[in-house]
Amino acid sequence: MTYCCGILVRDGLVMIADTRTNAGVDNISTFRKLHLYTTPGERIMALASSGNLSLSQSVRSTLIEGMENPETGEVETLMNAPTMFKAAQRIGRAIRNVQNVEGKALEAASVDHEIAFLFGGQIKGGPLRLFMIYSAGNFIECTTDTPYLQIGEHKYGKPVLDRAIGFDTDLYDGLKIGLISMDSTMRSNLGVGLPIDLLVVRRDACEPELSYRIEPGEPYFQDLRERWSAALRAAHMDIPRPPYRTEI
Repeated sequence: MTYCCGILVRDGLVMIADTRTNAGVDNISTFRKLHLYTTPGERIMALASSGNLSLSQSVRSTLIEGMENPETGEVETLMNAPTMFKAAQRIGRAIRNVQNVEGKALEAASVDHEIAFLFGGQIKGGPLRLFMIYSAGNFIECTTDTPYLQIGEHKYGKPVLDRAIGFDTDLYDGLKIGLISMDSTMRSNLGVGLPIDLLVVRRDACEPELSYRIEPGEPYFQDLRERWSAALRAAHMDIPRPPYRTEI
């Protein structure tokens, strides 16, 4: 299991992903799930994955090596996509190709072959965008009404985002809230864990403002976890008890 979230606010984009991959309680590994593709000043694209690791790696390799367009003969990659929408379509096509080749064999062996991706970034001259791409290759786009998307084990971190994130949220407040969402998920699901990779991209910059890995014991994240737990305890103590008890 994994947890990845993308937050698209007025000032820019935040993407956060854990690195834990497990096939049972005694087989836990660390793999990077947030990957960056960039030509500074021209384009920046980030791809976060959840689900079957071998299939998601195959999809990324396909996007790097390219797929031949049968109509034009062009070898299409992420780095030569003319728009973010076209790039999202190429990711969907790569997913379908990999599923056709490998997915059926995995299904026959009763191996889960579901995958999902968050894809965000900007190509110079176009808007900053964020997509969630499903296992069938179809996708949806982030909107100003709900300016975040999640994949993987999303249910524990969603309430934090629902309550705190809006399109006008400050970019680094968005990062902070995203990390609280990640902490909430880690506390409730052992399949999600450190290290955590994060990316901050300011709108129209077309290059990363922050690309960072939070390792176990990292001071800020440890302090954030302790402060959030203390704040929740203080909040529930400050709320009056329910008045529903029947007096005897």
